[in-house]
Amino acid sequence: MNSWLNTTVLAALSFAVTVHASIVLLFRFIPYPTAAFRQGYDLYFIPSQEMRWLAVVISAASAAICEETGFRGFLQQPIESRYNVPVAVFTSSLLFTALHLTKSWALLGMVPVVFDAGILLGLIAWASQSLIPGMIGHFVMDVGLFAYWWTGIAGAFPQHAISETGVDRSFVITSCIFVASLVIVLIAIFKLRQTRQFLSKGVSQGGT
Repeated sequence: MNSWLNTTVLAALSFAVTVHASIVLLFRFIPYPTAAFRQGYDLYFIPSQEMRWLAVVISAASAAICEETGFRGFLQQPIESRYNVPVAVFTSSLLFTALHLTKSWALLGMVPVVFDAGILLGLIAWASQSLIPGMIGHFVMDVGLFAYWWTGIAGAFPQHAISETGVDRSFVITSCIFVASLVIVLIAIFKLRQTRQFLSKGVSQGGT
């Protein structure tokens, strides 16, 4: 159980890091469109910074719970049972992406980011046979999205496209972080699957 919990946390955190690193890399290739990302997310009508952070946490938690329950629970799991895992993960990710295309920040460059996030979340749900790991990862990701990219209460993105700066140290570091976190989340998914199969086998043998 401790192994499953540790791997769950590892999968969730490395997933969130992968998504945010991919967004940073995207906006090193093209300029960060601040106005498009901030549209509809202004929290400065809330009087204090503490209350803004509370709004971010509540928004992130509600999105994580509702979207993981809907896309990876009610949608993906029945498709897995009727067809197979690739079809289920692809379908849930496609519809997950389609839902977010209505947002002002859903520029062309963000489409693969959202779709790939859906793929990873789908694989995490399949491997763990639980919505909990995906909810944790989704929550951590959304806290960063709400606080940094969408509302700016955690700061502003200061970097410029590499067409202006060239391939600098920051770009190289971010690229390394992206690759490392992606490898880690994929390993964690594999470990979650192994752990779930081991637990299922133990229950099966215990019942015979």
